Amino acid sequence: MADINSFTAPPAESPSAPCPDEETEARVIEAMELLFFAYRDFVGDPDAILERQGFGRAHHRVLHFVGRNPGITVQNLLAILGITKQSLARVLRQLVEDGQVEQRTGAQDRRERHLHLTQKGIDLWDQLRAPQRARLLRAFEAAGPDAEEAWRKVMEAMLDRTSRNELHPGTDHLPAQEKDAGQ
Repeated sequence: MADINSFTAPPAESPSAPCPDEETEARVIEAMELLFFAYRDFVGDPDAILERQGFGRAHHRVLHFVGRNPGITVQNLLAILGITKQSLARVLRQLVEDGQVEQRTGAQDRRERHLHLTQKGIDLWDQLRAPQRARLLRAFEAAGPDAEEAWRKVMEAMLDRTSRNELHPGTDHLPAQEKDAGQ
């Protein structure tokens, strides 16, 4: 079996590059399936909590990024989520009406709306994070002492340049092969 560490992936911006051999192709397909199943299970517990509230995954993403970035502007949230203003407006209206999120007018620019979780929103966000946190902690513990660092490297290497920059603004987080290629 080939060493996956010796395989140099194409830059994330090249979506259709073929694998070099059948064995690598099979391993990549299995990794994709693991990612699909892991994601399904990772969001399953929060999905059940959200469903009881009449919310969905879009609401979860808004709660997460507003919780992680108190005071985030609607424009910055739109950029992070990569959705239309209309889609965000619907979700945001529901969260505001339910008392999960509050909007504050910008002190510098009164046209800006800054978003904050209310205590009710913080409580829901905590409920949504708890099973996901537990799942990640169990996985890291089961996979061994270097698992978390390796997992983070894999996840960041899968991101395209725009997402990497959103994750780490103002820094250059390109994988070595992209830096070496001068991209």
